[in-house]
Amino acid sequence: MQDRVTYEFAIIRVVPKVERGEFINVGAIVFSKRKKFLRMKFAINPNRLKVFACNLALEDLEAYLKAWELVCEGEPKGGVIGELDLPSRFRWLTASRSTIIQSSQPHPGLCTDPEKELETLFNLYVL
Repeated sequence: MQDRVTYEFAIIRVVPKVERGEFINVGAIVFSKRKKFLRMKFAINPNRLKVFACNLALEDLEAYLKAWELVCEGEPKGGVIGELDLPSRFRWLTASRSTIIQSSQPHPGLCTDPEKELETLFNLYVL
């Protein structure tokens, strides 16, 4: 039990019409300060998204989600936010916003392997 560490996760959502509050889960993000881990995984199901939001440009959506990945990785291409420390990047990604791409509120947990936990959460909430 001593090898378990705290982590936080959030589910990434596409909210085509913010005023309606309807969304589709497209990804998951996991952060563990102790393991120095911040990663996300996403998948866009074009057929499902077209039924839900037929006028949404899939290429733009994918580009925005890839920008979130750059922020997670701390890449220089992630801009000023990508240069922040891990906790600050996670807090920025999970901050409340009224845009097409949002995240759920962060949820805490305990795990031994954040990478495995990301995969589990992704399979549970996205696929």
